[in-house]
Amino acid sequence: MNHDCAIEVNDLTRNFGKFVAVDHINFSIKYGEIFGFLGANGSGKTTTIRMLCGILAPSSGDAIVAGFDVSHHSEDIKRSIGYVSQKFSLYTDLNVQENLQFYGRIYGINESDAKKRIEEILKITGLTPWRNKLAGELSGGWKQKLGLANAILHRPKVLFLDEPTAGIDPVSRRSVWEILYQLADEGVALFVTTHYMEEAERCNQIGFISKGRLLKIGQPEKLKNQISANLFEVECHPLMKASQVFGQLPQVIGLTAYGTTLHLNFADAAGVEPVIRQAAQREGVEIKSIKAITASLEDVFATLAGGENE
Repeated sequence: MNHDCAIEVNDLTRNFGKFVAVDHINFSIKYGEIFGFLGANGSGKTTTIRMLCGILAPSSGDAIVAGFDVSHHSEDIKRSIGYVSQKFSLYTDLNVQENLQFYGRIYGINESDAKKRIEEILKITGLTPWRNKLAGELSGGWKQKLGLANAILHRPKVLFLDEPTAGIDPVSRRSVWEILYQLADEGVALFVTTHYMEEAERCNQIGFISKGRLLKIGQPEKLKNQISANLFEVECHPLMKASQVFGQLPQVIGLTAYGTTLHLNFADAAGVEPVIRQAAQREGVEIKSIKAITASLEDVFATLAGGENE
């Protein structure tokens, strides 16, 4: 076992009858690293998290989390990790401080240590002014910070966050990420699922999962560079018709709509412009401009998902 690694996953698989929810995935995450886990709904993200948290047993393969085997030491894992869900799950009829006091007892923290830790956590998350406010009366952003405060109360080595900023405003989202950066600086490993590509850019490495299979893993910048050579932005009208037309071209391996433009990723950049213009003229699509561009993570995901669908 590599003691620098917070999570080591080897051929991890989970079947539900004949359905393969997670299919022989492999990756590792170091302490102090933020790992982004990206995929569409039903791609296997939640099943993977449930196995890594010791809630669901793997069908085959193995994983080590915070030094413990998921198949044999699930209770040790649960004591060593924190978990933040998308849905607020604390007690709405308790105030902020009461929630933290209650969970401090659940975690087995003695009263003196819990008191000090709660003060520390309230300061880190900015919740001090709201300590006496009922959890159910907090805004979405503050509820999410309370969920995060609860998850790190017992100083976990590994923190799982399942879409931690879904449904909260951009200012609160940025504030949550500042806390996550601080935790990473302190050596906590963070496993984050998100649908926001700009958030994925903040991760040290990201993995794309589709239909249970891990399609790609790597640093955001390196993944973008891998497809930038063959990526073009096409300003056109009508947009949705153009999307259908260009999506049927055999050379196109990824397509994403951005405002009034389409991003098209081609298997080969040679002779791209004539191919686009011929298809547009044949189908009555107006082309305003065509230019080569650098890739975004959304372009990477569209390309990977497109190849998987083929």
